[in-house]
Amino acid sequence: MVPAIHFDPELLLRAQGIQVAFLDVDGVMTDGGLYISEAGETLKRFNSLDGHGLKMLQAAGITPVVITGRDSAPLRVRLAALGIGHAHFGTEDKRPAAEQSLRALGLDWQQAAAMGDDWPDLPVMRRSAFACAPANAHVEVRAVAHFVTTATGGAGAVRELCDVLLVASGRYASLLGKYE
Repeated sequence: MVPAIHFDPELLLRAQGIQVAFLDVDGVMTDGGLYISEAGETLKRFNSLDGHGLKMLQAAGITPVVITGRDSAPLRVRLAALGIGHAHFGTEDKRPAAEQSLRALGLDWQQAAAMGDDWPDLPVMRRSAFACAPANAHVEVRAVAHFVTTATGGAGAVRELCDVLLVASGRYASLLGKYE
């Protein structure tokens, strides 16, 4: 099966060698809206395209790491369902959390990608070899991104990042071939 997807060769060169992808949650994995029930429970909406992309990243040997300023039961349930074992919850200062994950994985910033949508994500994005932002990210975040998705947060933006990383790793076509 010949893939229909294509990316700029310079973008793919920048994304080569990525072994870890740091992801924010609100505004990246979700649309950024916070749904709060009368009982005070926070509800979140996740996109299944993003979820499948994250599973494929893991199959390709790229580790997703979630770093979020919030913590919620729905998020933990979703991460468990996706098999994502590396996560930092309630983390306002995201750089130390990313550095801790890099040390634990034996990696460095040159092997890291990061996707964020707002100012707290900038320290991780600026240090990562490949920075990505959803289409609806804050203007300052889009300005530092190497790749801005066409999709918005919670609507397939994470999947676009996953696709770039999979193509750059050379694994996209073989993973797609499993669905012939």
